[in-house]
Amino acid sequence: MNNKYTDIYKYTDIYKYIHSYDSPFGSLTQASDGRNLTGLWFENQKYYPTEYIKDSKLSDKLAVFKKTDKWLDEYFSGEIPDFMPPLYMKGTPFQLKVWDVLKEIKYGETITYGEIAAKIASDMDMDKMSAQAVGGAVGHNPIAIIVPCHRVVGKDGSLTGYAAGIKTKLSLLTLEMMHHSSNA
Repeated sequence: MNNKYTDIYKYTDIYKYIHSYDSPFGSLTQASDGRNLTGLWFENQKYYPTEYIKDSKLSDKLAVFKKTDKWLDEYFSGEIPDFMPPLYMKGTPFQLKVWDVLKEIKYGETITYGEIAAKIASDMDMDKMSAQAVGGAVGHNPIAIIVPCHRVVGKDGSLTGYAAGIKTKLSLLTLEMMHHSSNA
């Protein structure tokens, strides 16, 4: 039976093609299985999948890369993209639940690890869930920016961990806050 949590690909199958995008905050590597965006990482960030993409084919002709480039162009120019490239995310059922919550965080807004944990615990009919477990899943998000893990903050609003570094996280949040307040 296939559902959104079924893992039907090997990493090499989902990272068949790669494409580079130059953002204002550093080079981004996109990965695709040929139809879906399967990865988006800042170069040399923590958990950068060097081993999995070493044999990937370079491509800038895939429709998904063109759509992702357009999304990123709009995002970095301060617009709120009104479309989403097709995504496929490989992870555990728990990671996928966390990443689904990340997709709900609106542009220019933040949420705490604890709030995500409470939401998932409620959805799973549990009393509570570890914010640290949520943090682990957030940190392993394979699609940066579009699945906005940079919008997750500590319980006191502090900027905590980001695979591409706190400076990049702050830059992304500043970009969003600057344009969110002018578009509100």
